[in-house]
Amino acid sequence: MNFPTKILENAVNEVAQLPGIGKRSALRLVLHLLNRPKEQTQYLTEALNKMRNDIKFCKNCHNISDTNICEICANPKRNKHIICVVEDVRDVMAIENTAQFKGIYHVLGGKISPIEGIGPHHLNIESLVDKVKNNDISEVIFALSSTMEGDTTNFYIFKQIEKFAIKISTIARGIAVGDEIEYADEITLGRSILNRIPFENSLKT
Repeated sequence: MNFPTKILENAVNEVAQLPGIGKRSALRLVLHLLNRPKEQTQYLTEALNKMRNDIKFCKNCHNISDTNICEICANPKRNKHIICVVEDVRDVMAIENTAQFKGIYHVLGGKISPIEGIGPHHLNIESLVDKVKNNDISEVIFALSSTMEGDTTNFYIFKQIEKFAIKISTIARGIAVGDEIEYADEITLGRSILNRIPFENSLKT
């Protein structure tokens, strides 16, 4: 792809690094911004800079937040005795959209994947174990994607916390095997949360 200016080429190359954006889509977006009022590009730049510099990770659950403690953890109406374990922030958003879960979350920041070089120590697993050990937790719900990596992560965490006197469950398989949580429709995901099953039972299927 030939560019009339190096500045345009650099902008396209940067935008093309975003997931799902190819060079042609990146060029279309960059040219759109170029043709819009300069203020609009400045607003976008300021919003992205503020997001990158000011967003925090909740000290309790690792969800993204504007403050040190996210709104969910700080909400006195949430059941602090039930923890829903998810892969990332998008899963928190997906489950929250169902309005079926009233507990709190724990964001792992990924899944165990030896192929990608991601081990347990790369994820927020130790803080989850500490939370179960040192707090009055009654149930841990696994809500990871129904993939090999998700199941491996579930099992690893299960072995770390099974010695504690808590209920360990997993969302019902209304989510098809191989599906990502964030892409599930709200009704199916909501029913999976409500109809969760003991994790031990999922090992037998």
